[in-house]
Amino acid sequence: MKVAKLVGSRFKERPADCVIDSHALMVRGGYMKNVGNGIYSEFPLLKRITAKIENIIRQEMDAIDGQEVLFPVVLPAELWDESGRYDSVGSELLRFTDRSDSRMVLAMTHEEAAVHLVREYAQSYTKYPFMIYQLQRKFRDEARPRAGMIRVREFTMKDAYSFHTSQEDLEQYYRKCYKAYNRIFQRAGIPDVVTVASDSGMMGGSISHEYMLLTPVGEDSIVLCESCDYRANMEAAENKMQNDVSGEPVSLECVETPDCKTIEDVCRFLGADIQSSCKAVVYQKNSDDTFVVAFVRGDYEVNETKLRNLVGEEIHTAEITDASILVAGYIGPYGISDRAEYYLDVTLRGIPNLVAGANKEGCHYKGLNLERDLENARYVDISKIQQGSICPCCGRKTITIRRGIEVGNIFQLGTKYTKTMGMTYTDENGKQQYPVMGCYGIGVGRLAASICEAYHDEYGPVWPITIAPWEVQICCLRADDAETKAVADSLYCDLQNAGTEVLYDDREGVRPGAMFSDADLFGVPVRVVVSPRNLKEGCVEITTRDKSVKELVAVEQAVRSIQEIKEKLYAQIAQKVEPYEEG
Repeated sequence: MKVAKLVGSRFKERPADCVIDSHALMVRGGYMKNVGNGIYSEFPLLKRITAKIENIIRQEMDAIDGQEVLFPVVLPAELWDESGRYDSVGSELLRFTDRSDSRMVLAMTHEEAAVHLVREYAQSYTKYPFMIYQLQRKFRDEARPRAGMIRVREFTMKDAYSFHTSQEDLEQYYRKCYKAYNRIFQRAGIPDVVTVASDSGMMGGSISHEYMLLTPVGEDSIVLCESCDYRANMEAAENKMQNDVSGEPVSLECVETPDCKTIEDVCRFLGADIQSSCKAVVYQKNSDDTFVVAFVRGDYEVNETKLRNLVGEEIHTAEITDASILVAGYIGPYGISDRAEYYLDVTLRGIPNLVAGANKEGCHYKGLNLERDLENARYVDISKIQQGSICPCCGRKTITIRRGIEVGNIFQLGTKYTKTMGMTYTDENGKQQYPVMGCYGIGVGRLAASICEAYHDEYGPVWPITIAPWEVQICCLRADDAETKAVADSLYCDLQNAGTEVLYDDREGVRPGAMFSDADLFGVPVRVVVSPRNLKEGCVEITTRDKSVKELVAVEQAVRSIQEIKEKLYAQIAQKVEPYEEG
C-alpha cells in the first residue's frame, strides 16, 4: 500500500473532544471517524488492525475446539421473552417494531440466539460438550459513551458459548478458555493483562472473570492485594470491615440540626467524627418505586452492584418529595418507615455511638447503637472497599485500588438460559436434563484501543508487530530524485515478494518532518528511510518505532536485515505466549 492512496486524513492538532490519548491518536492518525454518539466508522488503518486481532481470536478459539457461527443482529423479542431478559434488561437494549408490528431487538449479546440455534441439535448427551462462537457487530445503547472505542454503542464482539452435561465439565472447559484468553492477549502484545473476579450482572451465572489492562485512564476500579494474589473488580470485591472503635454506649438523644442535610454538615455541627456517622443513600425499585435505603458509614460509598444483587431487581436513584414517606437529608435506620426497605452495611457494625438521621425534619440522633436500638440488626456488604482495607483472601490490610480497562470476560452461566428457554437433552439413563453453559466475550475495537493506550508516545501509537497495520514502512525522502526513488521502489517490491506487509510513502513534495510525523501516527514497527544522503554511503536507515533499533545497513543487505528485525520482534512476543497444554 502506498501512503498517497491510503484513505483517511491525518491531523497535527489534538481534537478537543478526545479525553484519552488513544482516542486522540486514532482520530488524528486517520483510524476512525465519528458517525454519531458512540458510533464510529473504521478507516483501513483500524480495519487492518482489528482484522489481525480477529484472526488471532479465531485461531485460539479453534484451538480449543470452537466452531464459528454467525447469529443475526436483529432478533425477535420472543427469544428474549423466553429468557426473561426482554423485561429485566434496561434501556441499553434497543427495542423496536418492524413494519408488521412484530416486536424486535437489536442484539447486544447473543445467549438467546445461541440456545435457539442448538436446542434441537443437542438433544442427546452424545452431542456434548461443544462450543460455538461468532465475531459480530452489536449495539448497546450505552448511556455515556466515552473514550473513543473504549466505551461505544456499536461494536464488534467475539462471543462464544459452550454447552456441557455437568458443572465439572464446564469448569474444565472454563479453564481452557481462561488459558486461551491469556494466549490471545499475549499474542496481541499485552501480556500484562490481569484477571479479576467480577460481578455477572445481567449475564447471570455464579462465577465470572474479567481480563483487565491496568492503566490510569481505565474506567473500572480494580482491587488488588499487595500480599497475595487476590484480584477483583470493585463491583465484586468483598469489604471485610472491622471497626476499631472504643468507648461506652451512651443514651440515644434526638438533637436539632437545622440546615444540616449532608453528613459532613451534621458531623461538623455536632463535633462528631465522620467515621462514627451513618449515611443514608436512597434508591427506588424500577418495578414499583418502593424506596430502598442503603445505610453506610459516613466515609464510605455504596456499591450499587452489590445492592442491586441484594434487592434482586433494577434500582434507580430516588426522587424524594414533600409527600414521600422519607425526609430528605434526615433519614436514619431508627424509626424509619416500615414501607421502606433498608439495609445496614458492614461498615456500621460495632460502632457504639452513631450519628444518624432521626427521620424528622431538622433532627438527628446522637448515641445510636444499632445492636441495642434496632431489633435484629443484620449487616450486609453493600459498600465499596477502600485503599488499605482488609484483604478478603489473606486478611492483611494490604488492599490497593488501581484503574483498568476491561478487554475480555468469561462467565459460568449454569442453566440460566437453557432452563428458561426449554433446552434439554436426554442423558445416558434416559432422563431429561438441562445443559450447563459458559460464555466468553472479547470486544475487538476496545482491545485495539486498549493496546494503543498501553503502547504509545506523544507522537503516535507503537503497535505490536502481531497486530500492526503493516510490518514495515518505507519512507522515500526524495521521491523526485531518480536514484532514491529507484532504490525505494526496489525495496518495496523485494519486501513484498518476501512476504512482508509494506506501507510505502513515496509522496513528492512532502517534507521529511511531515513524512516522519505521519509515520509516527501509523505506528508501523519497522521503518526504513531511503534518502540521498544515506545513499551516498550505499546505505539505508532502519529504525524501530519503539526506538530499540537504529542502524545504517548496506542497500544490498537491507531486505535481509529488515526480515531479521521483523522476526526478532515476532519472537519477543512469542516468548511471552503460554504454550498449549496437551489434551
